[in-house]
Amino acid sequence: MSRRDTHYDAMLRNLGAACYQTTQGTARAADVTEALASVTTVGDRLREHTAEAAGSRRQSGRWRVHDVMTTKVVTVSTSTRYREVVRLMTEHRVNAIPVVASDGHVLGMVSEADVLRKQEQNFSRLGTGLPRRTRRERSQARARTAGELMTSPAVTIAPEAPLGAAARLMKVHNIRRIPVVDAAGKLAGIVSRRDLLSVFLRSDRELAAEIEHVFAVMLLGQGENISASVRHGVVTLAGTVPAGDLVSLAARLAADVDGVVEVRNHVETAGPVSAAG
Repeated sequence: MSRRDTHYDAMLRNLGAACYQTTQGTARAADVTEALASVTTVGDRLREHTAEAAGSRRQSGRWRVHDVMTTKVVTVSTSTRYREVVRLMTEHRVNAIPVVASDGHVLGMVSEADVLRKQEQNFSRLGTGLPRRTRRERSQARARTAGELMTSPAVTIAPEAPLGAAARLMKVHNIRRIPVVDAAGKLAGIVSRRDLLSVFLRSDRELAAEIEHVFAVMLLGQGENISASVRHGVVTLAGTVPAGDLVSLAARLAADVDGVVEVRNHVETAGPVSAAG
C-alpha cells in the first residue's frame, strides 16, 4: 500500500471510529461530520489527480519498467541455428536474446556468454587457475540451436515493477537484459541496464515539476509552502511545514522520484504563532 493509500485508509478508519463512538454516546454528531468532510476532501483530491494524470505513467514519481522498456524485441525460437543467433546479436547490437515459444511465452535467454562457450571448447584450462567447465558449459559448447544454448528458465519481470526491482535482479543474477512478461508469461518487452539509467537523463525542470506534483498529492495540501529547485539532478528543498514529521517525509518523497541524484533538505517546521497581547 502506498503512503497516499495508507493515509486515506487511516482517515476512513477514523471515520468508522467516530461513527461507532457516536452510537456509544461518547462522541458528537459533529465529530462524524468533521471526519466525513476530511475523507470527502481527500477523495475529491485523489479523483482530481487521477483525472489530471490520465495517461501519465508516473503518478507518484516512481517510474515503472513499462516506462523505459523496449517493446520491439529481437527474439529467436528453440530451433534457431547457432549462426543465426550470432548474426542477430551482431546485427542488432544486443548481448542477449529471448527464446520464445510460438505463443509468445518466454522459454529462456541466450547471452553472449552462452554463445562464446563454443569458442572456449578447444582451450584447455589446466594450469590456468580457472575452474573446470561445468556439465552445462560443456553442453553449450556443443550446441547447434538456441534451445541448446539458452539458459532456462529466464529471469523475467513484470511491466508494473519499479525500476529498482529490475536493477536488483540484474545485480543479483549478473545479467544486462531482462525480458518483461505480462500476467500470462508472454513477452511484452525487454529492459536493459541502459534503459534503467535513462531516468537520470531527465531535465531538472521535469524533475522539479514532478516533485511538486508528488507533494501536492501525497502531502494533502500540507506541502504548499515547500519549494523544490533542481540542478544536475540534485534537489534542494526549502520552506516550512506545519508538523515536524513532514520535514523528513518531504525529503523521502523527493528522493523517491526516479532520476533524483541527491536531496538537500532545508525545510523547517513553522513556529507557533504568538497571541496578540
